[in-house]
Amino acid sequence: MSRIENTFKSAKKPLLIAFTVAGDPDRETSVAIARTLIASGADILEFGVPFSDPLADGPVIQRADARSLEAGTNPGSVFEIVKEVREGSDIPIVLLAYYNSVYRRGMNNFYREAASAGADGILIADMPVEESGDAVSAARDAGIDPIFMVSETTSDARLDEIIRRAGGFLYLVSRLGVTGARKDLSVGIASLLAKIKSRTTMPVAVGFGISSPGHVRVLSAAGADAVIVGSAIVAFVEDHIGRPREMLDALGTYIGSMRM
Repeated sequence: MSRIENTFKSAKKPLLIAFTVAGDPDRETSVAIARTLIASGADILEFGVPFSDPLADGPVIQRADARSLEAGTNPGSVFEIVKEVREGSDIPIVLLAYYNSVYRRGMNNFYREAASAGADGILIADMPVEESGDAVSAARDAGIDPIFMVSETTSDARLDEIIRRAGGFLYLVSRLGVTGARKDLSVGIASLLAKIKSRTTMPVAVGFGISSPGHVRVLSAAGADAVIVGSAIVAFVEDHIGRPREMLDALGTYIGSMRM
């Protein structure tokens, strides 16, 4: 059983998956942010691998990617950050990457290096399931859970194929568009979640726009196995650039408020 699977089986639900861009705003602060998220109650840590054209991400995460790249972050240094965080924690760690970053590193190399650093799952945001054969094989060989996104536009046939290939959990995109904190959840998220859960026993984590304790309560009542909080966390980082102590204190308080 993978570390991700074990966490879903043993922890109180819904789990809190906390996203941060690796290397934002710099390596040292990025590690401190990750440790604060863990200490404040995150159940799973998700690191974004910074990329120059993150098409699935809104402006908050785009700017974080730019800051991280400007600081010199690359996949190799992301793995070093993962390794440093892993040394002090057994929390599952997921990487969210774009295909070009994986391809340029070499598919098998990327997955092997990620596993060696201590990562447990990888989601390639712009990789369609139809083109995922090599990635899934590399993931399985390295002991990594291949994570896939699903949304309201995912057909039943395509959903079944994703379920067949996926590991760890399914990432349910709560609304169409790019990432970014929202005031309200999508009206149809509860029925969409129910539809997906009727087709699989794999845990379903809901992301895109999750930013308040009220969102967590609604999704918990709807049966979500986890909620993914990203842009709201990254916004705290951006708002406190140059004031790391205040940043970490604000993040700790926020993550604590998002726990059920």
